[in-house]
Amino acid sequence: MENKNRKQSPAKDVVMVGLMTALVFIFTYLHIDIPTPLSNTMIHLGNVMSLLAALLFGGWRGGLAAGFGSMIYDMLDPRYLPTCWVTFIMKFLMGWVAGKLSEKAAEKGTPRFAASAACGSLTYVICYVLKTYIQNRLILGYEAQTVYATMLTKGVTSLANGVIAVIFAVILNAAIRPTLKEAGIVDEPAVKAE
Repeated sequence: MENKNRKQSPAKDVVMVGLMTALVFIFTYLHIDIPTPLSNTMIHLGNVMSLLAALLFGGWRGGLAAGFGSMIYDMLDPRYLPTCWVTFIMKFLMGWVAGKLSEKAAEKGTPRFAASAACGSLTYVICYVLKTYIQNRLILGYEAQTVYATMLTKGVTSLANGVIAVIFAVILNAAIRPTLKEAGIVDEPAVKAE
């Protein structure tokens, strides 16, 4: 069986990361704010694009698109500007985990892509809730009950974002992957000869 794995050029890498970064930003910008006792959280579709980038383009490219798109959104909102670098790290980890797992799952089908996306989402939820605790309890010294209420609201909202993101990213991946693969935009793992 002929290996149709095409090597991605650096220029294509930059274009794909840039395009997906823009989509992550746009789909984060379109959001619904949800108040918490200490701040806001939001429902948005930016995580859909973050996971889609990871499923299509792998760990590093997916992680960079997720991280940069989310960080740029934070940089444009004074409420989030001071912690935009933390957002980059957390979203990068989400994309990197989902992308690395999907790289190994590419020839195994939709259930493996769904599992990869779910692991990436769960990584982000854990990071986000942990950041909320560290920032509000350990650094700012807010009362424990208020911090736990905020963590609960943010955790539930992040889980909702995560479930939505996994479902839609997997559907979009299945819909557009064959076309992108045929166009040589998406790399597939080499198939071992038996």
